[in-house]
Amino acid sequence: MARTVTPPPRRADSLRIRARLLVEARALLERGELPLQLNELARRAGVGVGTVYRHFASSRSLLETLALEPFHELLDIARAAVDEPDPWAALERLLHAHVRLETEHNGVREVLAATADEQPDTAALKAELDALTDGLLRRARSAGAVRDGVDATDIRSLLCGIGYAARISGSAPDEAAERYLRVLADGLRRH
Repeated sequence: MARTVTPPPRRADSLRIRARLLVEARALLERGELPLQLNELARRAGVGVGTVYRHFASSRSLLETLALEPFHELLDIARAAVDEPDPWAALERLLHAHVRLETEHNGVREVLAATADEQPDTAALKAELDALTDGLLRRARSAGAVRDGVDATDIRSLLCGIGYAARISGSAPDEAAERYLRVLADGLRRH
């Protein structure tokens, strides 16, 4: 299991400011504002830009913080999938959850697709997700359900591509994601 870094305790006013920054940052993300502009965030939250930088060292760090909740949800699903008796159903469950979270939460795809992370927690969560995905792939491969030569990094990249393609498809992102996911699943299956 991934080890998370516990930040030092914060004062109540600092916690309120951080919460307000996160609310405003989520609103910016929902409007499709990527990359997040910390000056705009400061203006919207009614604080100085220095205050934003005290909470988040960079726009990337803020984006990783916003992705933590969906990441934990995805990891919970991946952990539960490990106990699924049918290896193919377990893998499909994870694939669907991955793409759903990417389409529901702006910014998650960018964090998942990145090859370098600013926060140790992000890197640890991605490593755990990759380990769980590799385990699911091994099980499915052993059962004869998945072709050889695909690993967790491939899966993450392909799913990020589906998330991106679904957003720009011109149709409802969840419908497009479902179509693209069926194509990916067909390609993964050993026939």
